[in-house]
Amino acid sequence: MALPAPHLDDRRFQQFVDDAKRYIQQACPEWTDHNVSDPGVTLVEAVAHMADQLVYRLNRVPEKNHLAFLDLLGVTLFPPAAARADITFRLSAPQPEPVLLPTGTEVSTGRTETEEAVVFATTADLTVVPCELTRLLRQEAGGTPEDRSQDIVGGEDVPAFSPLPRVGDALLLGLSAAVPDCVLVLDLDSRVDGVGVDPRRPPLVWEAWSAAEGWVACEVDEDSTGGLNRPGEVVLHMPSGHAVSRLGGHEAGWVRCRVVDPAEGLPSYSESPTVRAAGAFTIGGTVRAAHAEAVRDERLGESEGVPGQRVRLAHAPVVDRPPLLLQVAERADGGGAEEDPEAGWQEWTAVRDFASSRPGDRHFTLDATTGEIAFGPSVRQPDGTLRQFGAVPPKGAAIRAVRYGTGGGRAGNVARSTITVLRSSIPYIARVENREAARGGVDGETVEEAKSRAPITLRAQERAVTARDYEELARRAAPEAARISCLAADGAESGENAVRVLVVPQAVPDRGGRLRFEQLVPGDELLSRVTGFLDERRPLGTRLAVGPPFYQGVTVVATLHSFRAAEAERVRAEALDTLYAYLDPLTGGAHGEGWPFGRPLRAGEVFAALQRVPGVELVDEVLLHPADPLTGRRGDTTDRIELAPSALLFPFDHRVRVIEAR
Repeated sequence: MALPAPHLDDRRFQQFVDDAKRYIQQACPEWTDHNVSDPGVTLVEAVAHMADQLVYRLNRVPEKNHLAFLDLLGVTLFPPAAARADITFRLSAPQPEPVLLPTGTEVSTGRTETEEAVVFATTADLTVVPCELTRLLRQEAGGTPEDRSQDIVGGEDVPAFSPLPRVGDALLLGLSAAVPDCVLVLDLDSRVDGVGVDPRRPPLVWEAWSAAEGWVACEVDEDSTGGLNRPGEVVLHMPSGHAVSRLGGHEAGWVRCRVVDPAEGLPSYSESPTVRAAGAFTIGGTVRAAHAEAVRDERLGESEGVPGQRVRLAHAPVVDRPPLLLQVAERADGGGAEEDPEAGWQEWTAVRDFASSRPGDRHFTLDATTGEIAFGPSVRQPDGTLRQFGAVPPKGAAIRAVRYGTGGGRAGNVARSTITVLRSSIPYIARVENREAARGGVDGETVEEAKSRAPITLRAQERAVTARDYEELARRAAPEAARISCLAADGAESGENAVRVLVVPQAVPDRGGRLRFEQLVPGDELLSRVTGFLDERRPLGTRLAVGPPFYQGVTVVATLHSFRAAEAERVRAEALDTLYAYLDPLTGGAHGEGWPFGRPLRAGEVFAALQRVPGVELVDEVLLHPADPLTGRRGDTTDRIELAPSALLFPFDHRVRVIEAR
């Protein structure tokens, strides 16, 4: 409990008025009209109002001292974080020349009557490289590649795999160039009857050769061939590392289609599909974008030539995509800028602090929350000398921000397929789309949140000892994470002194409020950032494991009776929404903070949640089934689902039956 802060003066407006009237009776007994219509009372109330404002300002002195103390400790507000999303740009038609989308290309969501557009800017260049198919090889499992390019040119039917396809058989397609991050279309004329596979889920995987990782799986956007069973197109999203390599004596950018084990309950190939004709071209590309508007060539004024000068950007808060690029003129006159606008400017580097800055280092610090830029100070040493930390811009030299990004916050966490507007003018682009929801956006820290965090920061002192220390430090490393929990790991599995940190990433539901399982799996970049940050602060001898929790799927099968006036389909839809919301791992539970880690689910809780649905007269039956979100398999009926301490519930494929009243 925080120590109570006393009011330095607890009087208020009405008390000032009453005291003034009482003193008037003592000093001026002839003044008897104390009604509010009296001009003298009006004057008393005006003075009382001013006194009340003075008391209010006086009582804020303890708060100001508190904030000043936090400032001395170096506690600053965390700036907002920008949401990020992979944006796919589709061309209107294949182009013979490369199409360049430069860094800073802006896209946005659609603007409506009630919502402003949310703007994103690309954080890297994207080049859509044209290509064509130059080679076609087939390779049986354990064998060597066999060149069948000439057979395709002659119009022959080439078996894609062995006569009876086996796991590991592959069809290899060589492209004229590497197409990293591009959308590749393979036009295949394939025909064979009775191959026996499910065309919606064929036992195939498409892969591309990467110089760093070898064969990397490609995301299949569309496959109208039904597993090479009919003519059609296969649309692939190529990985970033796609590169030209040498295979079977031929150099090309290689893509392969490989036979894998079919999913449980699905058939495999009974004979090999064939390829009669094949072609390839690029129709777009994908690049990462951040929720930030780019600001360019902003003049910040002139240098005063003194240590510790501060200037402020016109737009705040500042996000790190695109990064801030600051330049200072070499001389007070611009240093040759009149002859060449780009000459005479020197780039300065942003640092966290000036502790390691030497007098000649062109360093500056940035407060991302306020947009304030500070140059190096001059500090008096114990022997009386002055030491300069970082260089001082020459007096009169112009200062400019070449580029920086402003924005960030939770507003950027938009659902998939909502970023559809191209704001920059780029030729040949037909449409844009985010195939997955944007996530990672976090609002900036408030003063009250910083005041609550300060005692925890002082106690931890950059060291992770207790479970709460691990959680707080992990949140500092990854403020965009939705939930973080720390618990002692099982000694039998991880050894003694093992600590497990569970990370649940942000996830934006699709339209309809449903989360997909893959959205709750944290990315490698997020996990490595948390691991690296905690690894530097953990005690020696402590084993650290950072990863996602175990998600226990649960399927609820319920039977409801509705009131006579209620529409059954509407009651069913609202009951499903209630189930998904109550069991949501991010926002579910009794308090709306996400289902608690390790807390079991009882059928009675589901009864109570469904009984509150408008239009429900009676909850007749509730059955709980443990489920596997990956395979879709359901377990036996139970009235209680137990969870391990490191597990969370995941609502999956609920079924609700509504019986209308007659």
